[in-house]
Amino acid sequence: MAQGTLAPTLPSEAEAILAKETSRVLASHVQTAEPLRLRMLDDPAKGTVNIPASAVRMLIHILEEMARGNAVTLIPVHAELTTQEAADMLNISRPSLIQLLDEGKIEFRRVGTHRRVRFEGLMAYKRRADADRRAALAELVAYDQELGI
Repeated sequence: MAQGTLAPTLPSEAEAILAKETSRVLASHVQTAEPLRLRMLDDPAKGTVNIPASAVRMLIHILEEMARGNAVTLIPVHAELTTQEAADMLNISRPSLIQLLDEGKIEFRRVGTHRRVRFEGLMAYKRRADADRRAALAELVAYDQELGI
């Protein structure tokens, strides 16, 4: 897996229930841009910790996914992925990804004979491809309406 990531594991049923409850509690406390202060009850000597509001929102999103039974992986924006990891993220085959790389549609760099794809470049391509798909679908819908289908 890419640097700085943890291997995803599916949450157990008990973890999913706990994640659902925790996400609800956190969501009710994150209505401002102020950090969230948490007190350590298991070790009062450690006092409180401040968690940035943006990190709390991310944690809520993670907990919501876990509550649905989904595994979650965090990938830093600057991370570099192998071609297999990048292909898996796009849900395409590795040879199809390599074709996109060779056509210059996704930026990459070589490390020896291996290609490395930056996560942010991969997501930029995904956003473009998704936008193109939506535009094509809208065009088809408009054409169907024009025909009265």
